[in-house]
Amino acid sequence: MNKKILGFAIIVLLAFACKKEKTDQAAIDKAILLQYIADSSLTVDSSTSGLYYSIADTGTGLSPNSSSYVTVHYKGYFTNGTIFDQSSGTPIKGFLTSFIAGWQEGLPKIKKGGKIKLLIPSALAYGENGNSAIPGNTVLIFDVELLNVE
Repeated sequence: MNKKILGFAIIVLLAFACKKEKTDQAAIDKAILLQYIADSSLTVDSSTSGLYYSIADTGTGLSPNSSSYVTVHYKGYFTNGTIFDQSSGTPIKGFLTSFIAGWQEGLPKIKKGGKIKLLIPSALAYGENGNSAIPGNTVLIFDVELLNVE
């Protein structure tokens, strides 16, 4: 009987430790984002998910929703200014749901023709695993122009 209680206690402690790590990463990301915002003298809004954003132009017409097909120009960079990806003059097209969670949440805040800066915590980007040239647990910044919404 004591082995069952000990086993249960270990499972509870492991679950708590895993949850604590994720909470700590969210706090780390928030500190990084707040420092970036201060250093860049940005005026931003935020959401409960941890996304920060600054709308340069709200645009006109349609806002995308989860079933929208969007066309965008974008530049993605780290908080140190290093660009890791950009559309380089050729627009990128895809269903909004095919993009990272930070885009899925942020792009509906503008309309066709709008421009937004998305400051995305790692959980809304590529998480702890990263993606290609993006290390795990990395905060990302995107400048996005929403060219079309279908």
